[in-house]
Order: sequence, then C-alpha cells, then structure tokens
Amino acid sequence: MEADPALTENALRVLRHRYLIKDEEGAVVETPAQMFRRVAKNMAESDRRYGGRDMEEDFYQAMSSLTFMPNSPTLMNAGTRLQQLAACFVIPVEDSIEGIFDAVKWAAVVHQSGGGTGFSFSRLRPSGDIVASTFGTSSGPISFMRVFDIATDAVKQGGRRRGASMGVLRVDHPDIISFIKAKLDKTSLANFNISVGVSDKFMEAVKRGERYDLINPHNGGVWGTADARQVFDELCHSAWSSGDPGLLFLDEMNRHNPTPFLGQFETTNPCGEVPLLPFEACNLGSVNLARLLSRDGDIDWERFDDAVYVAVRFLDDVIDASRYPLPQIDAVVKGNRKIGLGLMGFADILLRWGIRYGNRESLDVAKRIISRMKDLAEEASEELASERGDFPNIDGSQISGHRRNATVLSIAPTGTISIIAGCSSGIEPIFSFQLERHVMEGAELLERNDILANALDEAKVDKEMVFRQLRMGMRLSDLPGVPDHIREVFVTAHDVAPKDQVRVQAKFQDYVDNAVSKTINLRSTESVETIRDVYLEAYEMKCKGITVYRDGSKPGQVLTSAKIECSTCGNVGL
Repeated sequence: MEADPALTENALRVLRHRYLIKDEEGAVVETPAQMFRRVAKNMAESDRRYGGRDMEEDFYQAMSSLTFMPNSPTLMNAGTRLQQLAACFVIPVEDSIEGIFDAVKWAAVVHQSGGGTGFSFSRLRPSGDIVASTFGTSSGPISFMRVFDIATDAVKQGGRRRGASMGVLRVDHPDIISFIKAKLDKTSLANFNISVGVSDKFMEAVKRGERYDLINPHNGGVWGTADARQVFDELCHSAWSSGDPGLLFLDEMNRHNPTPFLGQFETTNPCGEVPLLPFEACNLGSVNLARLLSRDGDIDWERFDDAVYVAVRFLDDVIDASRYPLPQIDAVVKGNRKIGLGLMGFADILLRWGIRYGNRESLDVAKRIISRMKDLAEEASEELASERGDFPNIDGSQISGHRRNATVLSIAPTGTISIIAGCSSGIEPIFSFQLERHVMEGAELLERNDILANALDEAKVDKEMVFRQLRMGMRLSDLPGVPDHIREVFVTAHDVAPKDQVRVQAKFQDYVDNAVSKTINLRSTESVETIRDVYLEAYEMKCKGITVYRDGSKPGQVLTSAKIECSTCGNVGL
C-alpha cells in the first residue's frame, strides 16, 4: 500500500468527511493516497486515448506531493460511478414559465452531481409587466430566484454538500433596486451569491452624476430612467450591510470573450472566477506555490514549469473524462475546452520572503509568477493542440494560432483544496494567524500559522504567549515584544488597505484570461464610502468583478479569528 502524503490533521478531517470513498454504512474505505491514485488512474485513462507516454505517475506525484490540486468534484468523483468532474455550470434562464422551470430542473440535476451554478436573471421581464398569454402581470426575477433557492435547499450535492449559485441582474433592469436589496434581511436567497452586472456606460454615468435608461428585456423598450449615483449608492450600502451584491463588469468580461460569435457573457460561476456562456462548465485546478520553494527559499522554477505543464494536460483530460449532467453542457464544453489553472499559497511565499502583502514588491512578485504561468499554460495548450487538435470552435474565435483550450487560467478561492494542500487560499492574504474555519455542515477547524510560529522562534519570542493573545482577540501589531520586522510583514487581510487588495487582484487579472476570485475583506468599522472607493478602483483597474465583505456583516461566516468569546461570521467565497 502506498504511503499517505504528509497531511495536516485538518486536511485529514476534510478528506474523511467529504472526499474519501465510503461504504454503504458511511465508513471510510479509502486512504488519501488511494484517492490520489484513483484520480490519477482515471485521468491517465482519458489521456491514453491520444497516445503518448503514460501520465498516471506524473498525475499522482503532482497531487500526492500537494504541488497541484484539481477542483473538488474531480477529487470526489473521478473513477466513481458518478464521474461528474466539473466545478460549476452556467444555466440559461429564458423569459417564459417553461424556460424558467427548465432551468430549475437543470440546476437541480447539476447540484445533485456536485456542481455549482451561475444564472443571469436579466432576460426575465420586470415585475408588473403584462403577460400576454394570461393578461396577468409578471412577478419579476426576484420572485423566481426564490424558487431556485428553495430547490437548491432540497437537493444535496451528491450527498456531500449543498449547492451554491451566482445570481446576476443587469444594472439597467427595471427591478434592479429590488435585486440590490434582496439579501438585506440576511436570510433570503441563502444559497446565492448575487452580483450586479454593470456596463461601462453605467459606471461613467456614476462618475458624471447622470441618469441612465432602464430597459425592459422582454421588448427592449425603455421602462424609465434612474439616477446612476443613487443606484450605485444603494448597491454600496447593501454590500456594506450584508456582503451582497458584488459587481461584474460585463463589458470588460466580454472584451476578453474568446468566442463572441457563440454569445456574450452574462454571468459567472458562484465565486466569480470564470465567466461562462450558457451551458458552459468550468474545470479548475491550482498549483501550490508553498510546495514549490527551493532550498534557498526561491521558487524552484524548473518544478514550477513542470507542475504547470502537467496541470494543463490533466485539466484537458478532465474535459473528456467527465460525465456531464446535460447533453447541452457536453456539447458546449467540448466545443470550447476551457480550463482554469490557478494558484494558491501566494500569501505564504510573501511571508517566507519577508514581503508585505499589497506593497509594490508584492505586486512585482505577483507579476513574475502569473506572467510566467500564462506563457507556460499557453505553450502547453499549443503543444496539446499539435497532438490532439485545436478546440473545435477555434474558427471565428479570438485565438490566433493553435490552441487546445479557449481559456487556460483562472484564480479560484480554492477553499477546501487549500486546506488539503496545507497552504493559504488562492491569492488571498492571511485572514488570521489563528483562526476557525466553519466548514462541513458546522464543523470548526482551528488553524495556527506555522510560518509565524517559526518566525517567532527565530526572533526568540514566546510564541505560545503570542498565540494566546491572538486567541483573545488582540492584533499582532499591538503585542509588546514582537519585533518590528515581524509586525511589518505578518499582516492579515484587515491590515491590508482595501485599495491595495484591489491592486493585487488587478495585477493577477492582467495576465489571467478568465477572471480572478478575490474577496476584499474589510474591518467591521469600515464605511460605505470605502466600498464605494473599492468598486470604483476595481472598475478603473479593469478587474472583471469585485466582491467585498465587511467583518461580521453576514451570518454563517466561513473564516473567523479564533477568539474565545466570539465566532460570528460571513461568507468569504470558500
């Protein structure tokens, strides 16, 4: 039997609860090493249809060494009866009872298979509009969103987790104010992240203080007008109060749409890192930077290059190996063959290198890593195209030359796969150096940051005293006896200025062809004006979307500083 990789206790708890195969009585019958072997073997079987050398050991080593991790459905389902390996899907919602309830049915099938869903409700006529077939009036998109939400509650994903969805409404929809306020009570639409789809025209109207047209999507007619600044202020206040909605910059997304002849992007997956066309799916994976450091502390670039090459090949194989829940999805996914390779552990390497998250040097590090990943991933996709052929929809696309995949990069929040890999999430800063993760249907995972512990040991500081004070709710920067160089570098999300967080996101977005999932975490004392500034900064810096979360503004928070007296919380995209 193969030895299990060196995993943390929290990683083992997550794997046993959610990922490892269980028998009919619910007993775990698989080890972590066997899980990685199951996935590697399944992907290698997919790879063999194209000839070439056997990739099973390459795939196994990439995962078991924790240098690469695919998205959760692949770890859970590869080599099983379910065999649904994609992370998320976009389901179209058309403006008819048949179209709406077809979408409800399709979403239920997707959630049952372990996938998340994205919806645009922008095609639905506004509340109060006349329905010609019955001479009644429409109840509007928000009422139908509640139907989707209830259906999601009723379906557990493959028996392992509850479904998550993204709901989007265009800012020029007549029901936009109702949509913006839909989650203010902090109980409604609990299975949805919601975002407003904004246009360049709207954002420029906000800056100039102008009014803009509201459009009835049913007939394209002007329904009325609204004051852009008032709508924007409502949006910012709601985000301050409840964490929703975020923004999707639709025009920026569609400027980078590789296949515009197939349609326009109207929504994304639940965490916003992949704009998708109707019936498209995303399959994601992340390279763990924290596992790619050489003995001298720099990134081992040779191993990094190998990890990217293997990951691109693995993700392309996922497309063929996956059993999609709907035939429409199978056709669109295999027509574009989009993959989304990202990274995790970014904050970890900054800490190890003594670089403060969000400063100029950290932006330079981000550029150095993601620009290299972009070049390598595109080269790997070109090489696959020479072996296997271009993606079928390449004619008429924005891709020049040969490519196997219409997209190659995406920065996901990584969530539980970063727990398995033992690293920081995605490109997020450290949330807390001692925290509780609220995951797995209420389970709490206590985590202590080993990099800080080692730095305190080297500085001959009593680390147990420091962590005890952190647990009591004190900030590292306020603790006596902690050297200045540690205070400067070991910052949490709440220590990083909001605009600096946006700049990190934007730097990665410069090189990512899909999108970047990043939550701008704010202290509870931040004002609505801060959120306004963050949203405007994200627009100016050409992010494709932006999400904020003010500490304590939402029940059920995923990450919490490990205080003895407090564990309130909100969703930060895990």
